[in-house]
Amino acid sequence: MTLEERLLDILGRIDSATRDAGRPAGSVQLVAVSKTFDADTVRHAIMAGQRVFGENRVQEAQQKWPILKAETPGVELHLIGPLQSNKAADAVSLFDVIETVDREKIARALADEMRRQGRQLPVYVQVNTGLEPQKAGIDPKEVVTFVAFCREQLGLSVIGLMCIPPVDENPGPHFALLAKLAKEAGVERLSMGMSGDFETAVSFGATNVRVGSAIFGSR
Repeated sequence: MTLEERLLDILGRIDSATRDAGRPAGSVQLVAVSKTFDADTVRHAIMAGQRVFGENRVQEAQQKWPILKAETPGVELHLIGPLQSNKAADAVSLFDVIETVDREKIARALADEMRRQGRQLPVYVQVNTGLEPQKAGIDPKEVVTFVAFCREQLGLSVIGLMCIPPVDENPGPHFALLAKLAKEAGVERLSMGMSGDFETAVSFGATNVRVGSAIFGSR
C-alpha cells in the first residue's frame, strides 16, 4: 500500500470504530505522527488531505515544519514527546498544541513563554496511568489538582489529558482511567491510542489518536 492508501485505511478504521462506539461522525481527530520522517514524506500525507501532525522532538520539528507550515496554511502541529524547559520558547513558537505537560516546571516555563510571545496554546496534561518510573506523566491521584493549578495559577488553557499505556498491558483499563480522570478534572479531550490500539481507544472515548507507523511505515 502507498502512504495515501494507508492513510485512507486508517481514517476508515477510525470512522468504523467511532460508529461502533455510538459516537458522532468526525468526533475523533487523527494526529499523524511524522517523527523521523523527512519533509518530502510528510508532504505526501499533506497532499492526501491530512492536516494534523505530531512530532516528538522540538529540534527535529524545527528542521522541517517551518517550511511545511508556510506551504500549507491550516496545518496543525502537536508536540507529543517530552519537553525540556530550555526548549519551551522554541516549542511555543513552532507548535500549535502541546500534549505533554507532565510537571510543574514545564507548566511554568510554557506559561511564561506564552505570555512573552503572545501565543495562548491549548495544552494537554500527560498522565502516567501505569505509574512507570521510566515514563513521564502526572500521578493519576494528582491530576485533578494539577489541572486546576495549571488553569487557575498559571492561566494555561488545559483542554485534555494524554497517556501512553504500558506496552505489556491491556490498554483498555488505562484508557478507561484517563476518561474517568478527564471528567473529574473537567476537561473534554482525550489523546490516547496509537497504531496498535487506536480502535480500542476510540471505544473508550478518545478524541485524538496518535498514529505513525501504520501511516508512514516502519522507522
